[in-house]
Amino acid sequence: MTMVGTTLPTPLYRLYQHRFGFGSVTTTVVFATYAVGVIAALLVCGRWSDQVGRRPMLLAAVLLSALSAVAFLLAGGLPLLFVGRVLSGLSAGVITGTATAAIVELAPPRHSSAAPLVATVANMGGLGCGPLLAGILAQYAQRPLWTPFAVDLGLLAVVGVLVRLLPETVRVSSPVRLRPQTVRVPRSARGAFVPAAIAGFAGFATLGLFTAVSPTFMAQLLGENNIALSGLVVFVLFAASAAGQITTVRVRGRRALAAGCVVLTGGMILVAAAMLAGSLLLLVVGAVVTGIGQGMGFRAAVTMVSEQSEPQRRGEITSALFVVLYVAISVPVVGVGVLAQAAGLQTAGVVFAVCVGVVALIAAVLVTREPAQRRR
Repeated sequence: MTMVGTTLPTPLYRLYQHRFGFGSVTTTVVFATYAVGVIAALLVCGRWSDQVGRRPMLLAAVLLSALSAVAFLLAGGLPLLFVGRVLSGLSAGVITGTATAAIVELAPPRHSSAAPLVATVANMGGLGCGPLLAGILAQYAQRPLWTPFAVDLGLLAVVGVLVRLLPETVRVSSPVRLRPQTVRVPRSARGAFVPAAIAGFAGFATLGLFTAVSPTFMAQLLGENNIALSGLVVFVLFAASAAGQITTVRVRGRRALAAGCVVLTGGMILVAAAMLAGSLLLLVVGAVVTGIGQGMGFRAAVTMVSEQSEPQRRGEITSALFVVLYVAISVPVVGVGVLAQAAGLQTAGVVFAVCVGVVALIAAVLVTREPAQRRR
């Protein structure tokens, strides 16, 4: 439910544009402030749940998500939209590592091997359900900018009660020392980290594009103004990502990363073709292919970095990877907004698709060359 809240505004940005009178650049900046909160939370409190316990940090994430929903409920202009996005990012940064660790620790022994996959699918599933829920409520319920967040608050209240009932899995020791987390990549891990980070950058930049500006693309280029439909397209992307992660459970990291990059490039070709042809069908197919490629690449990137990291540095190196990913989900999208204002949405979308495809292919080449270099 916390991840649902992070993407809940996705199909509503176009409505905010009309109500508050801002353009595509401002929309992308509002979206991108989410990454500021995520990165800040990852760096500042990435290890706090190891010291104060899982349950307090889970409750903190739910509270931050609820405060984000309140900010959107009360928004009368841009300031509270920015506040809501930053709070949403903080909640995601806190919940990502904490909830994954809690799921792994609470899983019964017979299901322990499936716990990380459950956590990953819950993450991507939540991100996908946010636009779908908001799109349906905004399209078919009263008060489209109010109802989605009111429903979100009600669901978060239920989640808060359930979290309170969870057993604590961490034995808290004193004194507690809460320190910011350092982010460094040692030389020994860079051979895996560089291609993984490049591939992850391409995949998360695509997620950023779809969640920030796809409803505007659909309205202006395809003539599709149904808010529920725009939310459904984003849901399809994240559902395909979850499927891509599930299908690569038994595939080795480098092979899965290269395959994911190739599939992601094919998806970007379809997305560019959809924008040039003005075809909703091509856009949906492109979202499916792109999501599968992103999911394959994301899972492989995390696996590669984890396997090539020393155990005592694994958390630090993984955090560095996630910092790269959340930069990717925000900065390129702002570039798309600037280019869209200067050259039009169609040109911006096609240029973005081409750039992401090139970056993904570079990652595929790097990851296939590395084992050959090691053998030589």
